[in-house]
Formats: sequence, structure tokens, C-alpha cells
Amino acid sequence: MNGDHPLTRPVGHPLPASGARAGGRGAAVGPPLPAATSGAGEATRDASVVGRPRSLGDAPFGPLLASLAASLTRGERAGARGRLQAVFAAVEIAFDRAFPAAVNPWRNLGGLAFLLFWIVAGTGIYVYIGFDTQVDGAYASVERFDDGALPLASLVRSVHRYASDAFLVVVVLHLVREWMRGRYRHFRRFSWITGIVALWLLFASGLGGFWLVWDETAQYSFAATLEWLDALPVFGGELARNVLADGAISDRLFSLLVFLHIGFPLALLAAMWIHLLRLAQPATVAPRALCVGTLAALVALALARPVRSAAPADLAAVPGAIALDWFYLGAHAFADATSPAALWALAVGATLLLLALPWTTRMMRPAAARVHLPNCNGCARCADDCPYLAITMAPRSDGRNLPAQAVVDADLCAACGLCAGACSTAGIDLPQAPLARVRADLDAALARLRGSVAGGARVVVFGCPARRGGADLAQLPDERTAAVSVQCAGQLPPSLLDHALRAGADGVLVTGCRGGDCDFRLGNRWLQARVTRRRAPKLRRGAWPGRVRTAWTGRGGEPALRIALAEFRTDLDLALRSPR
Repeated sequence: MNGDHPLTRPVGHPLPASGARAGGRGAAVGPPLPAATSGAGEATRDASVVGRPRSLGDAPFGPLLASLAASLTRGERAGARGRLQAVFAAVEIAFDRAFPAAVNPWRNLGGLAFLLFWIVAGTGIYVYIGFDTQVDGAYASVERFDDGALPLASLVRSVHRYASDAFLVVVVLHLVREWMRGRYRHFRRFSWITGIVALWLLFASGLGGFWLVWDETAQYSFAATLEWLDALPVFGGELARNVLADGAISDRLFSLLVFLHIGFPLALLAAMWIHLLRLAQPATVAPRALCVGTLAALVALALARPVRSAAPADLAAVPGAIALDWFYLGAHAFADATSPAALWALAVGATLLLLALPWTTRMMRPAAARVHLPNCNGCARCADDCPYLAITMAPRSDGRNLPAQAVVDADLCAACGLCAGACSTAGIDLPQAPLARVRADLDAALARLRGSVAGGARVVVFGCPARRGGADLAQLPDERTAAVSVQCAGQLPPSLLDHALRAGADGVLVTGCRGGDCDFRLGNRWLQARVTRRRAPKLRRGAWPGRVRTAWTGRGGEPALRIALAEFRTDLDLALRSPR
């Protein structure tokens, strides 16, 4: 990465070499910025790549440790949950240093879950080709996989097993991460509740897969499940006795188990689809590099530790020591150590608590976006950019000869402001944080900058608040910097960035959540696309070459943000001193 700070990305035109004269309309505020020399490092083109900030020299863990210290300090003030959040933040930052943000597993858990589902489904279908669905032949057919009865069947079976374990781990991590970030309230309730349902279906799907092998592990798990169900009054303790009393499992019952192992994954797929119904452009496809790396890791694990069956099931005997898969069968060990009733209490209690969680918060829901109909021209950009499908286009109600008008569903609105950033006519805005107020804050900040006696380039930093996943702008250090807070970086229309430069700023730096981790899902993505002229409304072509940058440093990324700001200011100072 040429040793530069990778979180900073210049937008607009490429920066010319030092000493080059300004060209085009951007010369109004000085010449285009020079490219950084070997002493400053060349700005990277990819804002999502995370590497070592050159400003810290040979201390590669400096930003990580500083960020962890800052996170833990905040966590101590926020209590136990805050400390747990700090630990998760530290883990994510550590992963950021090992992976580019675009392929960071921590920031792609949803897409990774879908990838693992399809791996499990594909390998399961292949294994099913050679599987005998009769109880007397099931175990032998699985054993024949090791003898090459079906090409690569032994490897595929192992991948199927390990991908199933990874699927459960990823989904649980995704659930915990969303809870840690408070992403279960208000407009997110639907996704949260359907996610809990999907988790149960995933567990049932995996558990049934162990039974079909019909070895001692399957026997133990099946009997333990029947005993767990027997704890319910409806069965009266007779279920396990009736099913297992004669010492044999019929083909009809085994066919039912096969049917359940196919039916539960289909129900899980339906639940996953419903889980995404209220999301625009859901991330169901993991980045290609992450897909390849995940599949390679599963194959390597399957080759190193092939899955083998235990001894054949024998209902006339009690299985000996069982090597448990703790991801799915750990519940049986808990019931053995306590009782089936205790397991019911834990399962039902935890499920009810998770389902009730969205209604336990005292956080007031912000007002939904409002349409200013006289200014709405029916362009539908707000509807296209809304991350939660809260905006639809409807026939005009004011009789004007325009194609449509925007209509906001207040129950689905996240009050993120992305719609305001997409609108170039002020046809929609947030009542509690309107762009007019943001512009007034900007003008006041610019007035302070113009009155400052400090030398050097004047920079305006726009950013979302720390509670939303952005860096703490209050930690930006000097009088040459003006910090302006917005609901989300995606709330910023390019015209406001242009206004900041026209009103006296030498440069504009936009910061927010780390790449791919926007608290409102699409905010930094849409802002980046607007300023690079890949999505309307676009930053004016050639208006301010090199004077707008983004630094997606995220919560806890204050050290990286200060580095990005210092490097940006260095480039601006070079440009201001260059002859026109």
C-alpha cells in the first residue's frame, strides 16, 4: 500500500504531481492538490482497505492499542455492556488489520451466513445422492463414502459437517453483534424477531442431520431429544418409551427424519428471505475473496480432520463415550447435567427474552422523514436510496403535472437522512435534524475558522455521531478544523460539500462508520458513490479536484482519523503554497 494511511481516499480527479498548475474550474480555491511524495505517501484509491498507517512508523499495533484504550475507557463509563462492546470493537479492529474491510468476516457476517447455507445445501444434496434412506442401510451407505462409492463423497461429507458448524457460529455472532450495536429497536424489530425464528430453524436443521447417520452419536442425540420432548405435559413421559421400547426404529419413522432434515432447511431458507423483506439491497452475497477463502478453509479442515462415524446405533445397548459436536449437541450435555425441564426453562426463557428485547428499550424513536410536497419533483431518488424500503412513490395529490410523489411509512423509517442526501430539490428532510440546521452549523463553524489566527489549511470534517458508529469528532485537535455532525454521512448532499468549499474551507473530510459497517447500512456507500460521481446527485464535475476526501474510520478510530486529517492538511498546505 506504499506505506500510506489506507482509510483516506481522495475523491474527484487524481491529484497531479507536486508543482503542477491548476486546471479547470477547481482553481477558485487554489491549485489541485499535489500527489504525496515519498515522504507523505500516495493516497490510496480504495477507502475500504485497511493497512498500517505510515505515520506510526514501525509500531503496527499503535492504532489498535490506542483505539482499544479509548474504547475501554468509554466502556467503563457505560458499564458491563459497554465493556463488552469495547472488547468486540477491539476484535473488529484487529480483524481490520488482518483483512481489507471489504472482505473482513466481522463486517460480512450476513453474507457469510448465506454463503455457508448454500455450501451446506449443495454438499447435502450431493451426499444425499449416495444415501440410503432406510434405517438398516443408512449407516452402511455413509460408511461407503470412505470407500469411494461416490467420488469425493467423504470430503464433501466433512465439508458439509464443518460448514454446518460454521453456519451456526456465524449466525450467533451476527445476532450478538447486532445486539451489541443496539440494532433491534424500532424499525429493526421485524428483522430481529425473524432472525430469532431463523436461529431455531437452523438449530433444528443441524440437529436432524446427526440422526441420519444412525451411529451411536445419532442414537444418543435422538434419545436425548425424545426425553427432552417428554418433559412437556402433552407427551406425559411416554414418547421415548413408545418410540424406542421395541429396540428398533422403523423405516417409516426414519423416512420422517429424512423429511424433517429436508423440510427444516427449506423453512430456514424461507425465514431468511422473510428476514430480509424490509431491507433494500441486502448483503446476501459475500465478497468473492471471502467466499473463496471460506471454502478453501473448509476443504483444508475436511482434509486435515475428516469426519468419521461412531459405531453403529444399537438400541439394545447404551452408547459408551460420545464425541459430541458441542455446537449442536451441547444442549444434550446441559440436560444430562441438569434435567430436560431445566433445558426447556433455558430455551424458552432465552427465546422469550430475545423476542421481547425490542420492547424493553426506553430510547425514544426519532421522527420520520417528511416530504415537502411543493419541492418534490417525483424523481424517486429518495425511494431508491432508502435502506429500509420506507419510501414509496405514489400518484400526485396536489394536481401538479409530475410523475409521482414520495410517501414515507413512519413505521419503517429509520430517520437516517439518506433520503435528504439523495434529494437535490429539498423535497424531503428530517424534522429533528434538517439540512438547513446542518448548513447553519456549517456556516457558524466556517465563521470560526475564518476568525482563527492559526496558520495552515482550513478543513471541515463532517461525521456521524459516535453512538451511530462514527469517530468522536470532539477529539479533533486544533483551530484549523471545524467539525459538523450529521445523522449519517449519507445525509450529506454533494451541494453541501460544495457550499463548504465556496464559503471558505480549503478542504472537506467526510468520516463515518467503517466501510461496509454503516449503522444505517448504506450511508457511507451512497456518500462515496455521490462524491465519486457514480450515483446521483453527483459532486460537480471538476469543481474541487482533490479537495474532498473520505475517511471511514468508525467508532474507536479517532487515532486513524487524526492521521487521515493530518495527511489531508499536509496535501492541502502543499497545494496552497504551489504556484497557480
